[in-house]
Amino acid sequence: MRTEARLFTGVGLFFAVTAAGYGWWSAEPAGSAALAVAAVMAALVAFFLRVRHRRGDGPRAEDRPDAEVIDAAGPVGFFSPHSPWPIVVALGAAVLALGVVYGLWLALLGFGVLGCGVLGMVFQYPAPDPDPSPDRDPGPRP
Repeated sequence: MRTEARLFTGVGLFFAVTAAGYGWWSAEPAGSAALAVAAVMAALVAFFLRVRHRRGDGPRAEDRPDAEVIDAAGPVGFFSPHSPWPIVVALGAAVLALGVVYGLWLALLGFGVLGCGVLGMVFQYPAPDPDPSPDRDPGPRP
């Protein structure tokens, strides 16, 4: 993740310099704000990747020049097969966007539905199974 952290650091610095130059020469606040937000978002991703690299998760197969394709094989993560929460999040986002147009009451309702959906997605599974392989030995039976 070191390479990705450096890449996003460079992107963040590019957007920061571009925002400063654009703000200095153009006197147009919307473009300067958009470039500044892009710099902050790239810096946030770079910070996350740098923290993950320093945490010591070990070198990935993508980081080693002598790695083979098979080294990156294996489970990527756990993805829920049947979850209603993405639909609730989409509905909440749509109602929130309509609330911006039609009124504060609808925006607050949409924000509430969106919050419930996000909390549902976060707390849907309390802890992932550390070993998802189905052929593991369950241990002695009583």
